[in-house]
Amino acid sequence: MDALSATFAALADPTRRAILAQLAKGEATVNELAAPYAMSLPSVSRHLKVLEKAGLVSKSRAAQWRPCRLEVAPLQSADEWLTPYRVFFESRFDRLEEHLKTMVAEREDRPPQPTEPSHPVETSAAKTPAKGRAAKGRAAKGNTPRTPQAKGR
Repeated sequence: MDALSATFAALADPTRRAILAQLAKGEATVNELAAPYAMSLPSVSRHLKVLEKAGLVSKSRAAQWRPCRLEVAPLQSADEWLTPYRVFFESRFDRLEEHLKTMVAEREDRPPQPTEPSHPVETSAAKTPAKGRAAKGRAAKGNTPRTPQAKGR
């Protein structure tokens, strides 16, 4: 695996990213790094081993302690690889911001227009479905149920 892939693979885990954030504040021992997590020391050590293989962390020896230190070179390489994409998206966001400003300005220049409902209004006939076979037959023949007519017609 190439160095850039190893860096991104190491950064894929949220625990390892949190460990790197701790190390960005300064050197720390494995016990100090493990303190915020509900996991065993061997589990934290395995995370540190992945970070070491990616070159993101190094360990030194100070008496019986082995403090860990953040190594920035792999992060700089990842940042260099990401730079063209960052430039691309920043230019897109700048254009989007200008477009939105133009839309807001145009909206402020026009008088408000009434809006139509996004869903058609249902009629009472559409709300009540026909019931039973008789209703289906009448609908097919074009007949509708008869209503009592007023006397005198």
